[in-house]
Amino acid sequence: MSSKSYIRRPNRTLQIYAAIFLIVLYVPVLFLPLFSFNDSIYVKFPLSGFTTQWYVELFHREPVWAALMNSVKVGVTTSLIATGFGVFAAKAITRYRIPGRGPLVGFIMLPLVVPGIIFGVALLVLLSQLGIPLSLYTVTIGHVIVCLPFSIATLIPRFEGFDRSIEEASADLGENAWWTFWRVTFPMVFPGILASLLLTFTVSFDEFIMAFFLSGTDPTLPMYIWGQLRFPKEFPSILAMASIILVVSFILVFIGQWINRDAQAKTLANEDKK
Repeated sequence: MSSKSYIRRPNRTLQIYAAIFLIVLYVPVLFLPLFSFNDSIYVKFPLSGFTTQWYVELFHREPVWAALMNSVKVGVTTSLIATGFGVFAAKAITRYRIPGRGPLVGFIMLPLVVPGIIFGVALLVLLSQLGIPLSLYTVTIGHVIVCLPFSIATLIPRFEGFDRSIEEASADLGENAWWTFWRVTFPMVFPGILASLLLTFTVSFDEFIMAFFLSGTDPTLPMYIWGQLRFPKEFPSILAMASIILVVSFILVFIGQWINRDAQAKTLANEDKK
């Protein structure tokens, strides 16, 4: 057996595994837009007919718009707060020698691996003990906890991707740390910040578990969709709504990743020129 064939087999196996994984993960999701145009309230093949009725009905439902606005408010606020904390956390992690840096970063990243229901229940108990009423503000708190690791993971490569001597040169020229950050560091990491804003907004907009435990009388859009699942006649409209969310989320994540990768490519190109 040659070394070439030995190398190729794991690669081909990995490709097959990746293909199966993507098919199992995304093919069921792709059926959402298909069934959202079905003329029947029943999800089955073959389709009864083609219609855009379910999409048209969405624009005439006030509860849908109210839930949408709640999700947008929470998403925008969450993305701003999470990205703000993420910027300073990423800068501290990459620029300073912090005792216990590894465990600290692991602790910050816990929401990525710990089931959301654990954080949801813990926050609900804490807020109840403090006497804080459930509202969109409490939902935002939960979403910030969930989104912060995504922000930090997006921003750390940006802070590591440019030469620190640029900041040092600014300090040597008499600029203080605050203005060095805004005039030198911020423009360099801005693509990562923009990518973080888009990614955290998308994660917050789609987050259900935290909203389930922490929302009061004002439901977010995922909560509204979950509530409508009890009514079979509402299922086609839910499919239409889910299809719109799917497309918008995909576009936002794609734009964020494209901006981040393009900025990283430019940074690497500049380093190669040096």
